[in-house]
Amino acid sequence: MGYMIGVDVGGTFTDFSVFHHETGKLFHFKHSSTNKDSSIAIVEGIKKVLEMEHASTDDVTYLAHGTTVSTNALIEKKGAKVGVITTDGFRDIMEIGIQKRPFMYDTLGTKPEPLILPGMSRGVPERIAYDGHIVQELDESAVRDVVRLFRDNGVESIAVSTLFSFLNPIHEKRIKEIIKEEYPEAYITISSELVPEFREYPRMSTTVLNAYLGPVMEKYVHNFETSVKNIGIKVEPYVTQSNGSIISIKETTESPIKTAVSGPSAGVIAAANIGRQCGCDKIITFDMGGTSADISLIENYQAQISNERLVEGYPARIPMINIITIGAGGGSIAQIDAGGIMKVGPESAGAEPGPACYGRGGTRPTVTDANILLGKLNQKKILGGRMDVYLDLAKQAVQSELCDKSGLSMEAAANGIISVVNSNMMRAIRVVSVEKGYDVREFSLMAFGGAGPLHACEVAQELGIQSVLIPPSPGTLCSLGLLMADTRFDFCRTSIMDATEAVLPQAQQIFEDLMTEGGKMLTKEGISEDLRAFELSLDMRYDRQNYEITVPLQGLCITADVLKKAIEDFHAAHKKAYGYRNDHAPVKLISFRVSAIGTVEKPQLHGEPVNEHAPAPVPVDSRPVLFANETAYMPTNVYQRDSFVPGTKISGPAIIEQMDTTIVIPPKWHVETDGFANLKVTYGEEGKENA
Repeated sequence: MGYMIGVDVGGTFTDFSVFHHETGKLFHFKHSSTNKDSSIAIVEGIKKVLEMEHASTDDVTYLAHGTTVSTNALIEKKGAKVGVITTDGFRDIMEIGIQKRPFMYDTLGTKPEPLILPGMSRGVPERIAYDGHIVQELDESAVRDVVRLFRDNGVESIAVSTLFSFLNPIHEKRIKEIIKEEYPEAYITISSELVPEFREYPRMSTTVLNAYLGPVMEKYVHNFETSVKNIGIKVEPYVTQSNGSIISIKETTESPIKTAVSGPSAGVIAAANIGRQCGCDKIITFDMGGTSADISLIENYQAQISNERLVEGYPARIPMINIITIGAGGGSIAQIDAGGIMKVGPESAGAEPGPACYGRGGTRPTVTDANILLGKLNQKKILGGRMDVYLDLAKQAVQSELCDKSGLSMEAAANGIISVVNSNMMRAIRVVSVEKGYDVREFSLMAFGGAGPLHACEVAQELGIQSVLIPPSPGTLCSLGLLMADTRFDFCRTSIMDATEAVLPQAQQIFEDLMTEGGKMLTKEGISEDLRAFELSLDMRYDRQNYEITVPLQGLCITADVLKKAIEDFHAAHKKAYGYRNDHAPVKLISFRVSAIGTVEKPQLHGEPVNEHAPAPVPVDSRPVLFANETAYMPTNVYQRDSFVPGTKISGPAIIEQMDTTIVIPPKWHVETDGFANLKVTYGEEGKENA
């Protein structure tokens, strides 16, 4: 056995987590991202890691990475040229959408940018009825005419989404065959293979998004595979999906939409694993990097999965970890708007030119510049001493862009930046917690990402959260998550029926069919029978309702007792989500879901005994720091994280530095180190004394 490498590509840095099986050694590394071609930074970083270990590429036995290719293509609108084939009379579904809109009464509201080439959404004569029987046969000559039109107009990718194809896919499958005959170069996505669920708009939208990303992902996969093979790596790489699992990189070309939030999802998986180690079953993840902040909620050690979310304004009906992303990171730019109000983000300085203090040509003040000014970040070097920073450039940017335009003092402007960005992140935390019926005070905030531990305690204090958990390598937790993820495929089929014992045979058959599909995919991934598991769930609703709640089932058979328990769980979930339950109302089964899970070998992290009499760490420096809600700088000891051993305790104010992040411990916060080297930070007026 050799090295397992997890790589997370961020907007500013590319992170590496490396585990060696024989020795049990786990270490982390950061390398500047190459935004034009992320594979360059990945290859360069792998070379440096192996050089540090005096190892060769032959020693790499596992390589996985979280990709931002899909996300960036959507944000930058650099996807393929898409054409759509649908049922005659329904070609405008993507334009019409649904009645529920973010700006119902705003006549000037901006709609998302169209993903389909003008005039390239076409209907063809065919019709499947609501019960799956054929009302009108497919007009194959019309399909051929449309495909030739697409080819002549430069369409690169074709999305096929016809009415009720989730019940009977015969027409979509024939359309796919015709496309291959007439235009074999085109990328093809058909809805009945990607998302066999009801509701025509989300189904078509998901299909179009996938078609838009397909050729981009194919190109990236080819470049990435070539790059790693060229340096001698023989194993096939894995990529994380948005549901927090990994799949072989070749599989991503079939359904690239499933990688839309792959990087952040890996961090949530790592957080859930660390929570299990610590016995902390309620966690809000707080992943703040250089460009954005990602927030998610974990309950009972499980990340919450959403079966539909908006991606660049369009619904994507695929399972994704429920992550809220906002433009708030270390590189977020601060400015005074036309009304004299300070705003921070979503625009970011990125890796190039980066914050002003990096000395790479950046002239606009960022969150990182503010933290340098306030003394929270080292004012000379970061990244464990590998990178110089320049306090004078940070001051110059804040003075010229904020102070001169607002009359604020230097300290007030810097503190204002932190206050604004913290407020933005608090709103995102409330979205995943308070607005979903959770009491945020019952949760611990797990801070990671390069900037998360800088802000976590101050954000938590404002929210009333009294516990913050900081893992050993917070700046590279997403890359660590890539080493902890399993393979997972999610399957769904819509079949609406009453939740009664009479439908049990039909329901069980649907589940068995989906498990068979899942088994085939696990076989393709090389997962042996003894490492497979299946999870079943139902989308349920009251009769005549319009939206469903997903309810997990126990076991692999839907018996009368299992159905009874599912109905009770549905009532309870409905009350939690909407504030009421109706035990006498008829309940409907809407969609059947199966997750096929393959256990992948992963690092086994072992804890150490906690020494209740561990000596206090020795400060390596001291500097004045201006904390939130304080009026004056406070002399603050600076510690190195590697001097903290299980049992180490200190109280704030303190700064703890390490290679991948800086941890800010404000006054009245107290730190204790557990057996897995996590820092448990708690708030209280009375606390442990600094030694």
